[in-house]
Amino acid sequence: MGQAYRPPKRTILCIDDDAAILKYEKALLERSGYTVLTTASPQQGLTLAMMSPLDAVILDYQMPEMNGHEVAAVLKAHRPEILIVMFSASEIPEETLKLIDAVVFKTDAIGQLIPTVAQLCKRASAS
Repeated sequence: MGQAYRPPKRTILCIDDDAAILKYEKALLERSGYTVLTTASPQQGLTLAMMSPLDAVILDYQMPEMNGHEVAAVLKAHRPEILIVMFSASEIPEETLKLIDAVVFKTDAIGQLIPTVAQLCKRASAS
């Protein structure tokens, strides 16, 4: 018998200024089979996004150096194929919603983060 088909491993970049959130995201995503890169710095996140093969970025909205809108705008300008999931504790402005592919609120993380990322990656590979 042949081996079961394994879909290609997806690589996700998490950008959040909260180390505990990054640790949580990394553990959750790795348990679901994703390769995960993390950074607390929006600038470093942009550098990683430009240099690394990525399928998606999970991005915090409220960060001190740059907010999620600014990071998403740079990502979409230079790497429009990368999916962006805004992971936020607060409401997202309408202009930011136009830049991103999905929103998951931190209060819904347990039930929504993995299904949202999986659905976006599946949709992207089908197109």
